[in-house]
Amino acid sequence: MRPLDVAVIVAYCVAVIVFGLVRSGRQRDARDYFLGHRGLPWWAIMLSIVATETSALTVISFPGIAARTNLVWLQVTFGYLVGRIGVAAYLLPGYFEGTQDTAYQRLERRFGPQARRAASGLFLLTRALADCVRIFATAIPLAIILYGTPNPGSLAVGILAIGIVTVIYTWVGGLRAVVWVDVIQLGVYLLGGIATLVVATHLAGGVGAFARAWEQGKLVVLDFRPSFTVLYTFWGGLVGGALIAGASHGTDHLIVQRLLAARGLRDAQRALIGSGIFIIFQIGLFLLVGTSLWLAGADDLKMRGDAIYPTFVITQLPSGLAGLVVAGILAAAMSSHASAVNSLASASTHDFYAPLTGRHDPTHLLWVGRWLTLLWTAVLVAGAMAFRDQNTPVVQLALSITSVTWGSLLGTYVLGGLWRRARQRDVIIAMVAGVAIMTPIVLPAVIPRFPERWHWLPGLAWPWYVPLGTAVTVAAGMLSSLVGRPDSRTAGQNAQVT
Repeated sequence: MRPLDVAVIVAYCVAVIVFGLVRSGRQRDARDYFLGHRGLPWWAIMLSIVATETSALTVISFPGIAARTNLVWLQVTFGYLVGRIGVAAYLLPGYFEGTQDTAYQRLERRFGPQARRAASGLFLLTRALADCVRIFATAIPLAIILYGTPNPGSLAVGILAIGIVTVIYTWVGGLRAVVWVDVIQLGVYLLGGIATLVVATHLAGGVGAFARAWEQGKLVVLDFRPSFTVLYTFWGGLVGGALIAGASHGTDHLIVQRLLAARGLRDAQRALIGSGIFIIFQIGLFLLVGTSLWLAGADDLKMRGDAIYPTFVITQLPSGLAGLVVAGILAAAMSSHASAVNSLASASTHDFYAPLTGRHDPTHLLWVGRWLTLLWTAVLVAGAMAFRDQNTPVVQLALSITSVTWGSLLGTYVLGGLWRRARQRDVIIAMVAGVAIMTPIVLPAVIPRFPERWHWLPGLAWPWYVPLGTAVTVAAGMLSSLVGRPDSRTAGQNAQVT
């Protein structure tokens, strides 16, 4: 890579770390470290949500998907917005009743401590698996920069580098540092996407070249076929996207942690719904980037789809601009990784360590949280190594893996709100049943060398994973609740989770 690009990347990464540390302020206790002392502005939380949930996956994977298919992925974002509106109306008010440190304390109020820990354990599993994929995704452009092509060896170097760099400001600055870094990164990689779109369109012959994309069906957005096997349809996107958003933004502590850091319920609702609108335009931008790359002839069928965008950036963008775009990709993804590590440490500290040890002193929990940050960094780096030899688009891989448990988490909240007979025993049985049934449906489709004989429902499109998991969890909980009598907690309260 050109010396100017390398210099820009190094300078930018150093500047981001310094900015995150400066904006983090003094961490006095665990509430400062994990919730930014509940004083972050809604617009910063909104942008942080967008950067955290998409970042490298959007920048790397969506252009490759559009270059080799069309724009039908955008249908999923319509469901994303519908789901966030539902979470803002029905789930968020409950999170601001009293004081909560994690997304799963409300389950303890409704069912008991074991239900809280079971849900938090599912979150830890889901988030760890998903962010192993995120680190792997971020290592792709880094491998291209350093070695010219992504292979298992170069990806390993990238994965280790990402883990080391991200833990620096996460260890020191906590959530406040992570959120403010997210804001900066979002602007940088959006600028990079726009710059790439302009350059690729110019190389393709100007805006008029999109007429050729239209003729070839590359600009198709809507597919109204009623199918469970077609990967992206309007109905699958609307229903699946809505329930994915309900699970990821209503029960996943990675996002709920940010919402709890808002100054109040209204600010949290504005941040959540605003992120749903923003995400439609952002994903639309990077899908169009992929179309422009196809028009410019950048889609080399010999390379993996996730490498199309970073390869074009390095080989076609002017010196300096290419370095800035690559730095944006890397830094944005590192920021998302830092978010995951912080939320994993938060749930581990508040849902497991504090209640099991009886140690609730905020200063002590700050110390525990920082050491758990190091532990989870090591776990995610090790896990990312497992995905180095597969070719599934990383955004599809990450969403598929999280779908194993998202349905169970969302189903638990549905049971708590709509089925009064449900007891602590019933929701735990329901969660276990949901994960047990969804694992052989989801994992064989995305994990290399998974035994085919254990693959259930092959061909089911991934947007339907969360709806199916939610339905299985709710049905299992209802059936379990019909055995025996309601316990005193269930019979004597009207509290709802939703």
